[in-house]
Amino acid sequence: MVRGKQVLIFDADDTLWENNILFERVIDDFLDWLTHPTLDRDQLRAILDDIERANTAAHGYGSKVFLRSLGDCVARLRERPATSAELRRIEELAVALVEGSVDLIPGVADTLTTLGERHELLLLTKGDTEEQQRKLTASQLERHFAGVHIVGEKNVDTYQALSGEYGFVPERTWMIGNSPKSDILPARRAGLGAVFIPNENTWVLEHSELDSSDTGVLRLTAFPELLQHF
Repeated sequence: MVRGKQVLIFDADDTLWENNILFERVIDDFLDWLTHPTLDRDQLRAILDDIERANTAAHGYGSKVFLRSLGDCVARLRERPATSAELRRIEELAVALVEGSVDLIPGVADTLTTLGERHELLLLTKGDTEEQQRKLTASQLERHFAGVHIVGEKNVDTYQALSGEYGFVPERTWMIGNSPKSDILPARRAGLGAVFIPNENTWVLEHSELDSSDTGVLRLTAFPELLQHF
């Protein structure tokens, strides 16, 4: 167990609540609808992943960019712009992304309540500000956090800026999340500790290899296990 009061910074999507599984369900439906004479399902998914990679780099994250990527995928495969009918179908497939409720990961609410009595809690999430705030409000978790930060990207500069704003002591500050790419690796490069809680539905573009010898990364299997360490 880590002794004394710490600063715990939490990721949101797929750490506090399920998120990417909703996108995966839309992608499954999209690929069922998107037929191609020569490409199989895995090949179509690889093309979509490439389009998403480019679009998130250029336009950010969230359902609006995701819908754009689906439309761009249709355009690339059809070798013409997506029609109005095709775009309407894509919007119909993705309606759950913008209207669905938030499904908390088991144990999150109770664990945050207890951790908040012991430590200072912050939230750091990336994506569209309006969309992320909507999910946070629906989750009813905002009361647990002394500060909420919605950013366009989570990289070393993000963590260093946050540390500077609050005057964190790096050795007593931990980033907690499911994404090696956005939560763990850049936090470690910024000198913070990190807690990796894998989610089997983590977005493929958030995957990255972690250094198994890095003692600054605590690996857990479920969110409530945080209470055994903090």
